[in-house]
Amino acid sequence: MTSPDRRFLFLQGPHGPWFRDLARHLRAAGAKVWRAGFNLGDRMFWRGPGYIAIHSAAAAWAGDCAALFARHRITDLVVYGDTRPIHAAAIAVAKAKGITVHVFEEGYLRPYWVTYERGGSNGNSRLMSLTVPEMQVALAKVDLDLPDTPATWGDMRQHMFWGALYHGYVALGHAAYRNFRPHRALTVGQEFLLYLRRFLMMPLHRIERNIATARIRKGGFPYHLVILQLEHDSSFRDHSSFTSMTEFLSLVIRGFAAGAPRHHHLVFKAHPLEDGRVPLLRKLRQLTAALGVAGRVHFVRGGKLGELLNHARSAVTVNSTAGQQALWRGLPLRSFGTAVYAKPEFVSTQPLAAFFAAPDRPDTRAYRDYRQYLLETSQVAGGFYSARGRRALLRQIVDLMLAEEDPYDALRLGSAAPRQQLRLVR
Repeated sequence: MTSPDRRFLFLQGPHGPWFRDLARHLRAAGAKVWRAGFNLGDRMFWRGPGYIAIHSAAAAWAGDCAALFARHRITDLVVYGDTRPIHAAAIAVAKAKGITVHVFEEGYLRPYWVTYERGGSNGNSRLMSLTVPEMQVALAKVDLDLPDTPATWGDMRQHMFWGALYHGYVALGHAAYRNFRPHRALTVGQEFLLYLRRFLMMPLHRIERNIATARIRKGGFPYHLVILQLEHDSSFRDHSSFTSMTEFLSLVIRGFAAGAPRHHHLVFKAHPLEDGRVPLLRKLRQLTAALGVAGRVHFVRGGKLGELLNHARSAVTVNSTAGQQALWRGLPLRSFGTAVYAKPEFVSTQPLAAFFAAPDRPDTRAYRDYRQYLLETSQVAGGFYSARGRRALLRQIVDLMLAEEDPYDALRLGSAAPRQQLRLVR
């Protein structure tokens, strides 16, 4: 199907102007674009033609969505994440009607790439059913030189800024969109205050982080790193068996107390966007005191992961994409949720006590093939939040969306366009 025949409906996107920028480029390619908006934040970050305000209750959305598809003869649905109720309902309708579903997500190899897939992401990704040998067969058709790491996009500060602004708009526009319900448990006002507080507390948190990191660096002890996620994130909530972060903390500390050598330490690294809605530090203090390992457990509030991974003995996570940074360094990794990288070649399935005592090492050759496969398919250089990252992303993503095959099929069939932009992005 050529671009003049393509008719895109956008739902909710990343905080900020990414969807607006993408729509402009799709229109330049000849496609028609509409945006369904569910709150004032959606409206303020669109500011272009084709905006459709949705005021109906959640129970009526599936029917309204089907009507939108029919009225505008939609051929393509575009979403950011596939599990929030608004998106899950729309995707079900779209698949029943043969509409192509384009799913954006944070990069499986973040922070320098974003994820673009068709049909689903994370636990709903096609990667879940693909084996490493199948990926290796597909890679035989391409140049296996690994791309250089792109320049830093500077997304984290912009991510926080756009998030605070978005939730501020949503709160201000509540009267106009009374039926909108956020996909998370907190109210829009509470979300806004958390974003604002985190943004304002960044200088203090940086000092705390530097002190904690220096203590670990100068301690001279071997340690295992626990990569934490956001309790309200869809990967943790929808693709793991844990109902709370406290359950995961308890599991890890008990495994460490039972199996780790007595001179080893445990470091918990909080997610960079952790906003305090879960009192992680207080929970850790309670658990470590009860199990007698308080002097051997450390907490680092956000910051860069690389320095901590460089000196770690192993890593543990639920299903954070950051687990791939551990695998890239050849570190043993234990994960507990559904993850696209949880392949038997390089992710341990040992009980935690045994893992902390003597972790299985990953097959690094198999992981490098897996990583190369991602970079040739679903990972696109760029970012959602900084202007520089969005420009880099736009150079590739429109052609990928307009292509007949999705990235996985294109590589398998040998029709994938070369990713020259990934070779060097400076």
